[in-house]
Amino acid sequence: MVGALLFPLLAAAVNPNSINDGRIRSLSITNPYDFMASPVVRLGTDDRLRINFDIMGEDREYLRYRLVHCNADWQPSRLLEPEYLDGFNESEVEDYGYSSNTYAHYVNYNIEIPNPEMKPLVSGNYLLQVYPEDAPGDILFQTGFYVTENAVSLSACATSRTDYGFNTEYQQVEAEADVAGAGMINPWQDLILNVVQNNVPQTLKTTVRPLRVEGERVYYAHDPSLIFPAGNEYRRFETVRADYPGMNVDSVGFNGRLHQAWLTPDLPRCGKGYVYDHTSHGRFKIDEYNSTDPDLGADYIVTRFTLTMPELRGREVYVDGGFNSGLYDRRNLMRYDEAESAYTAEIPLKQGSYNYRYVVVENGGDPNATPLEGNHYETANEYLVMLYLRLPGSRADRLIGVRQIGSGGCE
Repeated sequence: MVGALLFPLLAAAVNPNSINDGRIRSLSITNPYDFMASPVVRLGTDDRLRINFDIMGEDREYLRYRLVHCNADWQPSRLLEPEYLDGFNESEVEDYGYSSNTYAHYVNYNIEIPNPEMKPLVSGNYLLQVYPEDAPGDILFQTGFYVTENAVSLSACATSRTDYGFNTEYQQVEAEADVAGAGMINPWQDLILNVVQNNVPQTLKTTVRPLRVEGERVYYAHDPSLIFPAGNEYRRFETVRADYPGMNVDSVGFNGRLHQAWLTPDLPRCGKGYVYDHTSHGRFKIDEYNSTDPDLGADYIVTRFTLTMPELRGREVYVDGGFNSGLYDRRNLMRYDEAESAYTAEIPLKQGSYNYRYVVVENGGDPNATPLEGNHYETANEYLVMLYLRLPGSRADRLIGVRQIGSGGCE
């Protein structure tokens, strides 16, 4: 039954995230002990992931959640729930709190995975789905994470020496795995290597055939399918104070209902020189300078983005960052203001520190940052490299190794 409910939400198989209720804001999935870690749990360890979100309003919602085991392509596997979970696959969202001293009223919710009621038993991709207690078929949102066996030793590099040229506008990922711990396998046909750049789901690249195999070592190199546009450093701003302009904030105000922040107007960076900046690779962090618990004490600020440039007719422009979960809809769509000769968007964002960029979407395709941000081989990107095992006749893909790396080095 769960699979039947799930399929309509996965039309775009690359992106596991979906938000189907406009009241849900500030959805994040993080490692509570390492802000920069990707959403990965290692089997047999004390790893934890924290799923945090707000629902705008004053009343608590009675919510439940479940997990769905998926293959490497985010489609549900054929495993039964008792095969991939220890515990019942339905649990109440019990950790919640009401906003305090804020103009925008919301209820903040937390889910921790694994927990005593729900613990993944096998590796693979997992979807967490949240729904109302009295309507299990009405999925409010879903978000994805990974569970790895770490059965193999996996190392990887991201370099500007690519099959498209040296130090141009691309970066290429290479990987090496010692698969001795995977058992009897055929590395030429049983392995799948997935790579994602900066945790943006639409950047997923997949290869199923290594360059060479030497004994128990498998090498992925000189593979054009693992070449990524290098992009540019994310832009940044801070709204930890509502009464004072923070980083990249031109001015602040109050409209009688909510705080407002006008960001310093931006310009396209395509064709401009590279400038290094130390960013969080698209992440955002909720913070309020005077609050002991920013999850409850941070207010929502109507944040105005301005991108000064001629109109791109026939194409849509969006504000992009971790805060939008890889989703592109009216919540982060920009409109063109002819009087200002600029694209603008007003987005209610919870106080904190944000990375963002501008992307173009044409004819419903994938987001493309190149026309507005440019590509520079020097860009400090982050890559999540995942090695899956798909044995003939198996009912699920196993995630046997994960490595998070930065560009310009090997790990």
